[in-house]
Amino acid sequence: MEAEIKLEYDDAKRAKAIAEAVSPDNFKTPSGLTVKTTQKGKSVVTNIKCRRKLPTFIATIDDLLFCVSVAERTLQTTDKLK
Repeated sequence: MEAEIKLEYDDAKRAKAIAEAVSPDNFKTPSGLTVKTTQKGKSVVTNIKCRRKLPTFIATIDDLLFCVSVAERTLQTTDKLK
């Protein structure tokens, strides 16, 4: 199973911050699972390849989106403090 998740942001700086926040997931994956996140301009693109069972694939996507959500909320909070 494979998925490409592309998230668009208002500017490249924000996209870079989000990509860097979730990029540790690029390295911490079990055998049979690959997660690669990159920034491309104003976009954050994550490619997931899973040779494990469907629940692992779904949990990986869920975990990624949760981490992105936390990163987005953190940026919103820091924007308000400026």
